[in-house]
Amino acid sequence: MVSPTSAFTLVEIAISLAIIGFALVAIIGVLPIGLNVQRENREQTIINQDASVFMNAIRSGARGLDHLTNAVQGITVYRAQYDANTNMLAFYVRYYIPTDSLPAPPNFPLNDGFTIIGLLSMPKYVPLARGEFFSNHVVASVRAISGLATEKFPQDNPDVRQDAFSYRLITENVELPVPPAGPPQNTNSLNTTSRQLTHNLHELRLLFRWPLLASGRTGNGRQTFRTLVSGTLTNDPQGQLYTWFFQSQTFVKAAP
Repeated sequence: MVSPTSAFTLVEIAISLAIIGFALVAIIGVLPIGLNVQRENREQTIINQDASVFMNAIRSGARGLDHLTNAVQGITVYRAQYDANTNMLAFYVRYYIPTDSLPAPPNFPLNDGFTIIGLLSMPKYVPLARGEFFSNHVVASVRAISGLATEKFPQDNPDVRQDAFSYRLITENVELPVPPAGPPQNTNSLNTTSRQLTHNLHELRLLFRWPLLASGRTGNGRQTFRTLVSGTLTNDPQGQLYTWFFQSQTFVKAAP
């Protein structure tokens, strides 16, 4: 006679499978959250690293960073002209790409670091005669400089390049405003100091929006970096109003 042996019943096995199923559903539900956090951390790290590259290049007036042509896909400058009473007189849009610039002439393709940094350093406001001025809005589409090596130059696979992490960079270069005059006994010295600061100190803002989608829109990533840049801002070539560079070791002495 065979002695009976203990074992799981079908009911117990069904209950066990149900518990395991509930656990798997919970784990699968948490996985996307973890993956999204990992992706967001990676994108944030790339933005921080790229911001350091652009910030240092602009504030130092760099002119030889030709490797930026592998990252900057295009720059758009929106320019409005105002009279002394802030009435808009004209509005222009100019597009810069690695092979051309529109409308032309003049032709300023993004084929070297000189043009890229010069356009990104463009001041927010450019004074003209009779109290008129230009207001500039500079927007660049950038494929990440740092990140996965497989996405970087000389990668020429269009699918890989299209899926690479890209972002939109908006630069604002603003002169510090002249502060109001102080007490009467300090008016002259404060005004001189104010003019000195206005000519030699700028606030540089880099606004990042990411990721850059195929539709041209951006995702929910937002971050702004700010710094003060000392030195004069020169227009090169003179009179073109396209490329500008900081000269961190050159200062203009304000007239008394």
